[in-house]
Amino acid sequence: MGFSQSVSGLNAASSSLDVIGNNIANSATVGFKASSVAFADMFDGSSSAVGMGTQVSKIVQNFNDGTPTTTSRNLDIAISQNGFFRLENSAGSVYYSRNGQFTLDKNSNITDMQGKYLTGYPASTDTPPVILQGADPVKLTVPQSSMAAQASTTGKMVVNLDSNTTVIAPPITPTTFNPDNPATYNYVTSMTAFDSLGNTHNVSMYFVKTAINTWDLYPIDRSAAPPPSFTATTFQFDPSGKLTAPAPAATVTVALGALNGSLAGTMNVDFTGTTQQNSGAGSATSMLSQNGYPAGNFVGFVINQDGKIAGNFSNQQQQLLGQIVLANFTNTEGLVPQGDNTWQPGAESGQAMLGLAGQGNYGRLTAGALESSNTDLGNELVNMIVAQRAYQSNAQSIKTQDSILNTLVNLR
Repeated sequence: MGFSQSVSGLNAASSSLDVIGNNIANSATVGFKASSVAFADMFDGSSSAVGMGTQVSKIVQNFNDGTPTTTSRNLDIAISQNGFFRLENSAGSVYYSRNGQFTLDKNSNITDMQGKYLTGYPASTDTPPVILQGADPVKLTVPQSSMAAQASTTGKMVVNLDSNTTVIAPPITPTTFNPDNPATYNYVTSMTAFDSLGNTHNVSMYFVKTAINTWDLYPIDRSAAPPPSFTATTFQFDPSGKLTAPAPAATVTVALGALNGSLAGTMNVDFTGTTQQNSGAGSATSMLSQNGYPAGNFVGFVINQDGKIAGNFSNQQQQLLGQIVLANFTNTEGLVPQGDNTWQPGAESGQAMLGLAGQGNYGRLTAGALESSNTDLGNELVNMIVAQRAYQSNAQSIKTQDSILNTLVNLR
């Protein structure tokens, strides 16, 4: 029986060396998870206390994090802590990976180096788009088409009107507002707006002080020819300089004229926060914004820590393109390796649970970085020495058994 124990020891040591060799061979493989061998002794079930040797009971995978390494490449993504990328091949089979080395195929799909598609939640077709969380994961794509213009519909302007300004009224002449005559208004500022074709509209805001604490606003789209008709809006302030009218909402509707094929439209400008104070520096505008923008060409994209993919455009806008989904398992050690740095669920892993980076039990994503192999070369070399000694010892045991049998056979 001595030979069988030693042979089992040789097989076990050989398996251990195989695993160690695989770990060392993949010490530079991105997202690789090292394994170790678990052994168990063997008995024949008889009353004999002498065992029959050893056997490999399981190859245990170590899913501890590898060290993140910065690459500055926007399609390199590292996962820290829990989670796997969800990949799908052309046949629809699903795989899971920690290797964040991705690239774009000819159709702008994000794929791993073997051509499997990275999947996630799609972005809606709304303006602006939103992520459809909870939808079935789809192939993530980075379309490089241009972004359509968005017409300005709302705006925000905060002005401080100088309370020390002279009232334009009799005996001051002229008293009729004329945008081409600076003597008929006290302060002018401008706001840029856009129509549905991306044309720029320069909207001038003329303020005329008609009485103490009372001003008229004349908004005129000077880009349209002729400018659309306009109506004055009266602003009133209390003795402390606080805006009291228009009320309850300090909103002014501005008419935008037709321009270069676009239709005429309107934009609602919110003047909440506008004041009348003597600052010593005259009237001034302190805040200016609006929600429109011209058309833009695709110039690149970024991947955020939560996995959202956003396209950058030449009009200084960003647009959501999708969001990377992460998968987690009840028992990651139960995953079945499939090669190419991928796994599939096994009987002991449980089903994939999908979620988003940074939420719940899911790790973080870092773009421009990769997760290194978690192989510890120093530890593997020590294990190699131990496995080599075990192999040599079992071989020596067989040699000793052979010597004993040879002595017995040659008895006279």
